[in-house]
Amino acid sequence: MDTKILLENGTNELEILEFKLGDNSYGINVAKITEIINYQPVTPVPNSHPSIEGIFMPRETMITAIDLRNALQLGESAPGGLFIITNFNKLDVAFHVDKVVGINRYSWQQIIKPDATINNDQEGISTGIIKMSDRLVIILDFEKIVTDISPETGLKLAEIDALGTRERSDLPILIAEDSHLLNKLISDALTKAGYVNQKRTEDGLAAWNYINECLDGGNLNDKIACVITDIEMPQMDGHRLTKLIKSDDRTKHIPVVIFSSLVNEEMRRKGEQLGANAQLSKPEIGKLVGEIDRLLKKE
Repeated sequence: MDTKILLENGTNELEILEFKLGDNSYGINVAKITEIINYQPVTPVPNSHPSIEGIFMPRETMITAIDLRNALQLGESAPGGLFIITNFNKLDVAFHVDKVVGINRYSWQQIIKPDATINNDQEGISTGIIKMSDRLVIILDFEKIVTDISPETGLKLAEIDALGTRERSDLPILIAEDSHLLNKLISDALTKAGYVNQKRTEDGLAAWNYINECLDGGNLNDKIACVITDIEMPQMDGHRLTKLIKSDDRTKHIPVVIFSSLVNEEMRRKGEQLGANAQLSKPEIGKLVGEIDRLLKKE
């Protein structure tokens, strides 16, 4: 299946691949997918996590196969079905699913953010829900699924400890990140690195509204020295937020750092075209601090 559907930059749209596990419908952002292939036998890895089926090399790259049914606590998958091969956070992972339904384009405004009855701050594995006429499609948090299986693939907070003792900075940083857990981890890491003045928001729209509040109050530069944004967020994604900031003469001077699991070659080109000042993959929290140091000229 061809997953290379191109989107114009900064339009606040995404492509979702819908797939099935049994009768349940789930979704994944097409930007994470490299290809979809028929199931093939894999080599089991001794003493691995129960959700890891094994490893295989469909080409020249070693790929870990995850039984998504098992990871969602829905039992175990039988041989057959499909592998959705993904690349995010610099990892190549195949997810075993039953079948693929198709690809549709949505605005981020159509993505419903799960409430506390579905997700909680620590354990939720849904980033959004799409309401169709006859079903709900749950967009899964694949980063969290992988991190739960292999914690070492998550934010490398030890990188902050390696920076040693740092001076406190009151330069204000605006964070746009829809994951409650990652929002807090990023904030905690920045605080540990000395950046104690932060405004945390949960999507691009909330961040843009805050920027406009500061513009209306005439204190933009006192309130925002730098913006850190995810790409995938309900209401407004990070590319749209970047485009709005960089296309407005009143705000285009603000450094924007895209910090996302989706920073691959294609996404990096998009970010550059939109005017992002730096782009980093999610695990690289130490490099994030380094880029903020550079952009804010912190000695």
